[in-house]
Amino acid sequence: MDFEITDEQQLICDAVGKLCEGFPDEYWARCDSEHEFPWDFYNAMAQAGWIGVAIPEAYGGSGRGITEASLVLETVAASGAAMNGASALHLSIFGMYPVVKHGSEDMKQKYLPRVASGDLHVAFGVTEPNAGTDTASIETFARRDGDNYLVRGRKVWTTKAQESERVLLLVRTTPKDQIERRTDGLTLLLAELQRDEVSISPIDKTGRNAVASCEVVYDDLPVAVTDRVGEEGKGFRYLLDGLNAERILVAAEALGIGRAALRRAVNYANERVVFNRPIGQNQGVAFPLAEARIRLDAAELMIRKASWMLDAGMPCGAQANMAKWLAADAGFQAADQAMQTHGGFGYAKEYHVERYWREARMMRIAPISQEMILNYITEHVLGLPRSY
Repeated sequence: MDFEITDEQQLICDAVGKLCEGFPDEYWARCDSEHEFPWDFYNAMAQAGWIGVAIPEAYGGSGRGITEASLVLETVAASGAAMNGASALHLSIFGMYPVVKHGSEDMKQKYLPRVASGDLHVAFGVTEPNAGTDTASIETFARRDGDNYLVRGRKVWTTKAQESERVLLLVRTTPKDQIERRTDGLTLLLAELQRDEVSISPIDKTGRNAVASCEVVYDDLPVAVTDRVGEEGKGFRYLLDGLNAERILVAAEALGIGRAALRRAVNYANERVVFNRPIGQNQGVAFPLAEARIRLDAAELMIRKASWMLDAGMPCGAQANMAKWLAADAGFQAADQAMQTHGGFGYAKEYHVERYWREARMMRIAPISQEMILNYITEHVLGLPRSY
């Protein structure tokens, strides 16, 4: 059993970390306050080849695993970029997994090289106002019209909708009263987004404001049948294929935020002198920071185990969900303690920990809440009755 990352993986971390040095906290604070997408950072990462880290080499990527992808995103978040940096890349790095696994060869050849190069931005349209995490209850409908589908409905929390040329869109293609199981009749489309039939409205939110989350309304948007991922009616199954990877990458990002927050808190605790001694000498300050480090390191171990299992082709639903729960909890606790360590200055934007705190808090909600993960564990790991 080896807990060390390989020399090659360490080189990935070092290279990404070096690139991130050119984008300090002040850059991210400005992007966040001005609601400006971090194009300079995104383009630099694309030019360095990191966008395509998990896309197969046959389609222009590096063909690495989720372990390497998680290290890239963890390093980005830990640099101080937090979720503004990670979310700018997240969907491009892993979001096309359903296309890689289930798309036609023509679809892969057409779209994956553009994603790997950073040229093509793709959003993810699943969540709806009346469905939330009850994905089987979505109402956005696509009716067949010759060689096209016509999509009508509304999605919320579609990240990067304003910047994206395409959206992986989950729609219902069979009415609910004509299906045997609730998850039947759902189809995944790779639809155009910047069209007259689509209305995009950013949602005013607490944090991660450099990367907008949007409400998107589809008014009979035509989507070519050739832009359907896999078979009609099997979209929910295709969606599930990517969930473990998503959980692991989100966990890595939460871990990175926690690392950034703890780094600033420890530096401040060493430098801030009150009553003629550094505040870090006080156990009331020091012990919570030590606990934060313990929690972060424990979460890291579960992330590494989950990513190793996924890359080895092993079932890892429990481990991926546990990794997300632990990392989201540990990342927020570290950010919250960084705020507490800074005292009143924690509320001052110049110290940046308030931005970490806002973005770390989101990780306990999205892309799935901590409570829904506990539901998964109680049912699928402990064998208790389903609660919903």
